[in-house]
Amino acid sequence: MTAPPDAGDVMEDVTVVEQSLDDPERFALLYDRYFTQIYRYLAARLGGEQADDLVADAFLLAFNGRHGFDPQRGTVRSWLFGIATNVVARHRRGEGRRLNALSKVPAEDSADGHEDRVTSQLAAQASRPELVRGLKGLAKGDRDVVFLLVFGGLGYEEIATALDIPVGTVGSRINRARRKLRKALGDVNPIGEW
Repeated sequence: MTAPPDAGDVMEDVTVVEQSLDDPERFALLYDRYFTQIYRYLAARLGGEQADDLVADAFLLAFNGRHGFDPQRGTVRSWLFGIATNVVARHRRGEGRRLNALSKVPAEDSADGHEDRVTSQLAAQASRPELVRGLKGLAKGDRDVVFLLVFGGLGYEEIATALDIPVGTVGSRINRARRKLRKALGDVNPIGEW
């Protein structure tokens, strides 16, 4: 999991957003700082090919929406992950089809594809179609918190900010997802200690 930025980085990020209002080229600093994290998250959710295009869309949306960034609501990092999650939502139907296809293909047969990377990162039992069916069976909100936790490396507070929900709701969704995934896997925790 990626460590959250320290207080100095958070303040610097806010300053960069504010400065970019007068000097748009300053926003490139945030792109450089967070590109890899946002790309990994999008690639985990939608595949590398989609992530190549969509990471640019996410940063363009952030750039165009930087006037509305409110540091009182959370960090720049969580704001960017919230935007990336909204980009994912636009492509959710394709994600469902990929998960459905993956549940029918053993992991060793998909070693060259995005699906193998996602499932191997989720658990050692990734070749088990039960995990994929379990993920597919999660409610949209539950799946979002799981993917932000596992692939975004966000903590509960950052997930809450990214999704604009209370921290308690994040905890409830993670617990519900954990229960459903454990049940789908026969009481095995699919993603270590989360």
